[in-house]
Amino acid sequence: MRVGLVCPYSLTIPGGVQGQVMGLARSLRRMGVEARVLAPCDGPPPDESVTPLGNSLPTAANGSVAPLAPDPPAQLRTIRVLRDEQFDVLHLHEPLAPGPTNTAAVMKSAPLLGTFHRAGHSTAYRYLRPIVRAVANRLDHRCAVSEDARRLAQSQLGGRYEVVFNGVELDAPSAGSFATPCPTVFFVGRHEPRKGLAVLIDALEHLPDEVRLWVGGDGPETESLRARTGRDPRVEWLGRISDAEKQARLRGADVFCAPSLFGESFGVVLLEAMAARTPIVASDLHAYAIVARPGRDALLTAPGDPAALAAALKRVLFDPDVAAGLVTSGWDRAQQFSMDALAERYVEIYADLASRGAIHAPRRSLWAKSKREGVGSLPAKSKREGVG
Repeated sequence: MRVGLVCPYSLTIPGGVQGQVMGLARSLRRMGVEARVLAPCDGPPPDESVTPLGNSLPTAANGSVAPLAPDPPAQLRTIRVLRDEQFDVLHLHEPLAPGPTNTAAVMKSAPLLGTFHRAGHSTAYRYLRPIVRAVANRLDHRCAVSEDARRLAQSQLGGRYEVVFNGVELDAPSAGSFATPCPTVFFVGRHEPRKGLAVLIDALEHLPDEVRLWVGGDGPETESLRARTGRDPRVEWLGRISDAEKQARLRGADVFCAPSLFGESFGVVLLEAMAARTPIVASDLHAYAIVARPGRDALLTAPGDPAALAAALKRVLFDPDVAAGLVTSGWDRAQQFSMDALAERYVEIYADLASRGAIHAPRRSLWAKSKREGVGSLPAKSKREGVG
């Protein structure tokens, strides 16, 4: 079986969706599935299984900036690759994002599986509802990575969704480990308000002087936050780091901290910390609490409360029994979300979609078809078969 995994975000810029796509592709290939990744790349592709579709353009989206490729050259490359490769199934991650996934959905050169990652809200879903619903109705099967992601997609797009949680590679590639002579907290993520890095920096003022903080990533708040810390030797600004270095830092840190304030659909990075056997302190968000059970797999605190965050970090850093308990429970929890188990479920969906037969381009345009059927409604065949 030949499966094309289409990602709308640049693979050379670290991100949760990008990590899921690449990890899933590795698991699929171990299972004997011929999996190829199609995505933008701002530089050399991360491995030989990737077909680059061009550079990305920073695109504002829901309080963040995403490395998308909505430009015409990227779409022409996408169309050419899809025609040349003749995939049995196309797996579109964030299928309605501007760029390759949206183009692949409109073309529909093979049966389509769409996985929805976004949670919280979507401006595009709200204001472009007739268009995005028409494109969503091209999908033959819809998955969501969490209940929050399912609720958002279903409320704005209609249709039916199977919740298939994200996975974690229990043996993810790593650059080894980093020594930590002092108690060390690790943060990695985009430096933007919703990720809560400013709260963690405030919490550092409540921690003993020997505590160190590794800060990975970059973003619009980087310069202002660095100015706040001044020449503080406790804070090491790492900049954008590779996935291998991220894994090594996770293994070396004494605690991983995810102080996000809102907008998380699934805590993949929490699973990565559990798999690295590193204790976790994070915000008490619904998406995080699903992954890391409060008090068992992680200590969760009220979002935006530096004092509470610092208190939880102290417990993990200076109470070995607390840290050991979180590590043991977290490792068991990570195994329940293994990437290989996720790949097995997706292979079942791929096989079902591929068995339905060849795809033929519609005689009428997508927009005429959606108007005839009624925007937002499922085609009669899909309703009969319970698809989408």
